[in-house]
Amino acid sequence: MSKRLTKKAICILSGGMDSTLSSYIAKKDGYEIIAVHFNYGQRTEQRELKAFRDICEDLDIVNKYEIDIPFFTQIGASALTDDSIDIPIDGVESGVPVTYVPFRNGIFLSITAAIAEKEEAQAMYIGVVQEDSSGYPDCTDEFIADITKAINQGTKETTNIEIITPLVHLSKQEIVQYAKELNVPLEHTWSCYKESEFACGVCDSCRLRLNGFSLANIKDPIPYKVQ
Repeated sequence: MSKRLTKKAICILSGGMDSTLSSYIAKKDGYEIIAVHFNYGQRTEQRELKAFRDICEDLDIVNKYEIDIPFFTQIGASALTDDSIDIPIDGVESGVPVTYVPFRNGIFLSITAAIAEKEEAQAMYIGVVQEDSSGYPDCTDEFIADITKAINQGTKETTNIEIITPLVHLSKQEIVQYAKELNVPLEHTWSCYKESEFACGVCDSCRLRLNGFSLANIKDPIPYKVQ
C-alpha cells in the first residue's frame, strides 16, 4: 500500500489497560499504528516503559517514540511526580485528586500532534475515561473537543487530525470485557501508581482496575501485594 493510501493513527500508549485497549481498537479500526510513550518522572516510569515495549511487540508496532518530559518533576504538584506527596490509598479524596498531573493530557496531545503532523497521520487515539476515571479535568469530551480544534488551527492547512477516545464513556468493567473480546494481553499492562514489581492493590488506579475485573467476573492476571 502506498504511503498516501495508508491510514495512520498515533496511539498514546502508557502501558496501562485503557491506553492498551485503545491501541487495539485502533488496529481493529484499520489503522497503521505509530505508538508514543512518555517518560515524565512518574514513580513507576521504568515499569510503564516495559509495559509499553511489551505491548508494541504484541501489536507488531515498529514505528514508536519514547519521549522524555523531565519538567513535570521540576514543577511537582502531583503525587505521581513528587515523592514528598503521598499516593492516597483510602479512596476518600474529593475534587481533583493529588495524583492529577497538571495539564498532562494537554501536553501529551500537543506533542503527539507534532508527531502526527510529521508522520502525516489522520488520527490520534488516547484512552481517556470520563465516567469511571479519578476526576481528572483533562479526560472529558469537552476538553478533547477544544484541544482538537486548537491543534487543527495550529497546524498546516493540509493537516486534519481527529482525536479518537473510544473508551471515554465506558466503565472499567466494560473496558475489561472489551479487552477480553479483543484478546488484549492484559498481563502485559501496568496500572499501579506506587509499585513496579507487585501492584499495590490500594492506590486509586489499582482499586478502579480491580473493581472492573471483579464486576466483569474475570481474574486480573498481574501480581498484587494486596487484592
